[in-house]
Amino acid sequence: MRSAGPIRFAEFVLIVATLSGLTAFSVDNVLPAFPAIAGQFHLAGQNDVQYLVYTYGISYAIMQLVYGTVSDSAGRRPVVLFGLAVYAVASLLGTFADSFPQLLTARVLQGIGAASARVLSMAIIRDRYHGSDMARVLSLTLMMTILLPVVAPSAGSLLLLVGSWRTIFASMAVIPVLLSVWFGLRMPETLPPGRRSRFSAQRILADAGIVAATRRSVAYATATGLVMACLYAYVGSAQQILGGTYRLGGLFPLLVGMLAAVLSVAAFTNARLVKSIGLSRLAHAALCGNAAVAVIQLSVAYLFGGHPPLALFCVMIGGSLFLFGLIIPNFSSLALEPLGSVAGTAASMLGAYTTLMGAVLGLFVGRAFDGTILPLSIGFVVFGLTSLATVAWSERGRLFHASQQVA
Repeated sequence: MRSAGPIRFAEFVLIVATLSGLTAFSVDNVLPAFPAIAGQFHLAGQNDVQYLVYTYGISYAIMQLVYGTVSDSAGRRPVVLFGLAVYAVASLLGTFADSFPQLLTARVLQGIGAASARVLSMAIIRDRYHGSDMARVLSLTLMMTILLPVVAPSAGSLLLLVGSWRTIFASMAVIPVLLSVWFGLRMPETLPPGRRSRFSAQRILADAGIVAATRRSVAYATATGLVMACLYAYVGSAQQILGGTYRLGGLFPLLVGMLAAVLSVAAFTNARLVKSIGLSRLAHAALCGNAAVAVIQLSVAYLFGGHPPLALFCVMIGGSLFLFGLIIPNFSSLALEPLGSVAGTAASMLGAYTTLMGAVLGLFVGRAFDGTILPLSIGFVVFGLTSLATVAWSERGRLFHASQQVA
């Protein structure tokens, strides 16, 4: 039962941002524990601990296909609450894991649970907003969401001081319980019974066909997935690059948090500019800038033999992260905009597609880590240029003048 009183805009944004940010928080707060986990389980390969990021991301991506379609029939609220319960149980399993495979299993289950929070937060936003208003809400949501990964590495480090990596997983069991209470009391159902679809394979296939046949949505989702691949590649190898190659030690959580804060600044900037500049113009300009920064980063990486000065590396990564913060919410809006009539299925399919692409491609880049920033820089260039080409194909070569289609 919800408490009395309608939910205000600020609280709405805060709730969906916390739901959406659960995924990023679950990744970043474990990063400081990578060396301890690798040591306790005697992992042979230096890159094996990265599976804690990618197994989570892949299961999280796949399960988005389920939650959105189910929510189109059952409503958003019960599906969100179910996923949060799964996440809490999975976190407890991780707390008591006796082997690395058991810990990876817990991470898979965490991804399965967190997927409901992520995809349904997008569907809830789409239920209530569209166009530049939706882009603004997504930007504000991203800005608030980034506050969680900003503090996550520091939170993980503090928990390591008072306990072990198991303490981090125990803390992750508490978060979904508190979030469930807040969401259950304050968030109204945004998909009333009159707008729900009967759950059937035929309906799901029909809705999926609409999504797959929408050229613009598929193209922008592909471009988003490629940008997310850059983000996953960076997150997966951040501890090894910053903590290992640059030997930051205790400063690692601080620097990761500062770099993550750049995304929040970008989201705030996007929310301020999207209405005045225009959704497509701002997003396309950021995409072009992202490709240019990636080429510069790769050139600098080769110039310094894969080991540029830390300050220079941080400037380049910060520039890329800022542009990611302009691209991802706007491209998500452009992908979902034509699909309002099938918002749940669309959020599921596009969310699964972009996240799975990001996690799998990011895994390849992360596994290629060789002690330098060269693999990461090469990945940024390949994904950046490919995403630019994909959007140019979608808009038939006319960037900054995207078509407007609403279903």
